[in-house]
Amino acid sequence: MMEVLLFFFLATIIVARSNGYHVEIPHQIHLLRPQTGAGGHYVHGSSCLSWRLGVETNNIIGWTTVPQACEGYVGHYMLGHQYRKDWKVVANAACLYAQGLNLTGDGKDIWVFDVDETSLSNLPYFADHGFGAEAHNSTLANEWVLTGKAQAMPESLKLYQKLLSLGIKVVFLTGRSEDLRNVTATNLKKVGFHTWEKLILRPSSESGTTYRAVVYKSSKRKELEAKGYRIVGNIGDQWSDLLGIPCWQSDFQGAQSGVLRTLVELMFGIKVS
Repeated sequence: MMEVLLFFFLATIIVARSNGYHVEIPHQIHLLRPQTGAGGHYVHGSSCLSWRLGVETNNIIGWTTVPQACEGYVGHYMLGHQYRKDWKVVANAACLYAQGLNLTGDGKDIWVFDVDETSLSNLPYFADHGFGAEAHNSTLANEWVLTGKAQAMPESLKLYQKLLSLGIKVVFLTGRSEDLRNVTATNLKKVGFHTWEKLILRPSSESGTTYRAVVYKSSKRKELEAKGYRIVGNIGDQWSDLLGIPCWQSDFQGAQSGVLRTLVELMFGIKVS
């Protein structure tokens, strides 16, 4: 029976000092409190903390945007320091897990990384678009991606470096379309992800279709295993990065960079074998 460990956190990275990147915070950051939003103001008829919990536990499904009343709540979390602390705990747990693996050394042990809000942070884009409270606009989102300015998620980069030192190869599996391959590869290398076994992007013909992410990603993982790879870990920021087949022994769900494609995903996950 496979053991699954899940850690759920509201996701968003805010201050990333690697490569000189720093987000200035011109005002005081308030601690998150139930029934409060930006600056501690009461959110009438809504508990943002309860909504967050519902999403983290996957009890609230099919949602497309963060409730308008919770935009400030999410923004303060994303621009505060708690996310980084939460996320660091999960990344450390993943590193400890990886150190305890009995690796074969034959070059077939791999760890799958999602890209957006897992390896690369799109915080500047989401800060300009309501922290997930605005409806997703694929045109604007792709324009941001094409700038190649996304910064590394610091804790993911540390995990990546640790895995390489252990002899585990990395595969990037992203929902980005194939026509974004060059800018994605360049952006990854620029912020410190210098090498990988494979960079798998979604065929451009599937862009904009209803083909479910969980089906796409699980099928690609299955293809990797069919080629003889052993997936010892899988890290992503939303349920579709982890669900489906193949399954692994352990899941670490940690902090994400918060708003994947218009919404604020409230968990960051690492699925390991």
